[in-house]
Amino acid sequence: MKSGMKIGVTVGDVMTRDFISVNPDVSLLDCVRTMVKKRVGSLVLQKEGTLKGLITEKDILWAVTKKSGKDLYKIKCSEISPRKIVTIKPSVDLMNAIKVMQKSKFRRLPVVIKNKLVGMLTLKDILRVEPALFEIAAGHYSLQIKEQEEKMKRKEAGEESNYKYGLCQECGREALLEDIDGAYLCKHCTDEM
Repeated sequence: MKSGMKIGVTVGDVMTRDFISVNPDVSLLDCVRTMVKKRVGSLVLQKEGTLKGLITEKDILWAVTKKSGKDLYKIKCSEISPRKIVTIKPSVDLMNAIKVMQKSKFRRLPVVIKNKLVGMLTLKDILRVEPALFEIAAGHYSLQIKEQEEKMKRKEAGEESNYKYGLCQECGREALLEDIDGAYLCKHCTDEM
């Protein structure tokens, strides 16, 4: 498919309208319980109808491994959700939605109209209705896998990476950071690449 090509199916045509949301001040443990009960892999953080973030299983696993000494009741889900929120409008063509996902490195996008959350779009939603887009979407993720394999080879070969302690330029967390193409990122963000 050509890069500027549209397929005529919009985000609004395939988005999930029955997403599960929680208050950003809910504890991490309550988030886990909600995810298990509702059988979902992510929760939308909403307060008074306004989108405040998104939390995924991966975010929770990161928090459990990094903050293991803390009681999970004391950690608010807003403390571990990524600060960067990428949204999309329901009128956007699916080809453009895939480009947004590739650029942002997110597989889930909140769908908004005038800052009001109206749905959720996942890569799975797109592939369910347009399986022909699999190669385009998969091409991006296979490139990420190849980049990770190269990174592991460099580490095994003893090539030193540039590390420092500070604020991640992607999510804003304070952590040990690795220089990835001139940007200092935490392990959580480099794992998402």
